[in-house]
Amino acid sequence: MHRLTLFYDGQCPLCVKEMTRLRHADNEHCLALINIHSPACSAYPEINKQRAAQILHGITEDGKLLLGLDATCQAWKVVGRGRWIGLSRWPIIRPITDRFYLLFARHRYTLSKWLTGKSRCDNDRCNK
Repeated sequence: MHRLTLFYDGQCPLCVKEMTRLRHADNEHCLALINIHSPACSAYPEINKQRAAQILHGITEDGKLLLGLDATCQAWKVVGRGRWIGLSRWPIIRPITDRFYLLFARHRYTLSKWLTGKSRCDNDRCNK
C-alpha cells in the first residue's frame, strides 16, 4: 500500500521533472505517481481531471485529499526529504507560498518553455 498517491500533469515538463525527482528519492516505494492524462487515472473516479490539471492532487493512505503545496510537501515528507519545503506550510508563510503555487500552476506551460525549452511533453517524455 502506498502512503501517498499523487496525480500530476504528465504534459508539463516541470511537473514531470518533479515527479522524476520524487521517484528517485522514493527508496521505500511509498508513492504512487499517476499521470492525469493516462488511463491509470480512471481507476480513481474521485479525482476530477480538470481540477487536477489546475492544482496538484494527492490522496493519503487513509483517503485524505491534499491539494497544491500540501500534496507536494507530503510527498517530499513521505520520501524523507520534506524538511525545507515544510517551511512553506508555516502559518505566516503559507498564504504567500499558496498564492505563488497557484500562480506557478496557472502558468506552468509558459514557465516550462522558458526553463526547459519545451512547453509540453509527449507521453511523459520531455525531450527537446
